[in-house]
Amino acid sequence: MKEKLVSVITPTYNCAEFISRTIESVQAQTYQNWEMIIVDDCSQDNTKELVEKYIEDDPRIKYHLLEANSGAAVARTTAMQLASGSYMAFLDSDDIWVSDKLDRQIKWMIDNGHAFSCTAYEQIDEHDKPLGKVIKTVKKTDYNRLLLDCPVGNSTVIYDVEKMGKFEVPNIRKRNDDALWLQMLKQEKYIWGMPDVLMKYRIRRNSISSNKFRVIKYHWILYREIEHLSIPRSVFHIGYWCVIKILGLK
Repeated sequence: MKEKLVSVITPTYNCAEFISRTIESVQAQTYQNWEMIIVDDCSQDNTKELVEKYIEDDPRIKYHLLEANSGAAVARTTAMQLASGSYMAFLDSDDIWVSDKLDRQIKWMIDNGHAFSCTAYEQIDEHDKPLGKVIKTVKKTDYNRLLLDCPVGNSTVIYDVEKMGKFEVPNIRKRNDDALWLQMLKQEKYIWGMPDVLMKYRIRRNSISSNKFRVIKYHWILYREIEHLSIPRSVFHIGYWCVIKILGLK
């Protein structure tokens, strides 16, 4: 059976130090029918020049430069709008896939009838060195479970566009991946978790995501302004999230 086209969705901003390894992890896939759509949120480093060198030898890689710096949500939505694949797979521009990630995950989705899935992943440092921590997934995540602590790694997600269609990422600077999954879970009941470790998530010094408590305001925006949760429920979810961070449970 012919492989269906997979669109790899990669927003980027000032990631020249890492994006080559990200691109090469896609090129190394045993599943070869893919397009990689890189949307640049007006990087100030040499990201554009690096990506264009890969495009010269591999037309499956596509580059789009935003007219103004607009944030990851806009970059991700733009990439999704440009995508033409039967599946969409999400990959941040500093993360890495294992070489048979697409093959194994798509086969698993087809065999089990899943339209929306994620996998386990491990953490690495800025030099690709494993940090000895694997983030496990759960068997299935629904809307309420995702609100609780989001057991979904962005760069592990694949979904079936033919079954679910296209979506627009809610426009908040941080937690926009969580916001997207919540939108999608209003249509598809579950994100199904594949237990295999198929992605390497990079922990970077001084990144906003590395300082977890700086993103609390974005949780509040997500809960109150996008999902329209009540104040008590929003406070509960933020409090729960803070506790698991303090205890180092996630």
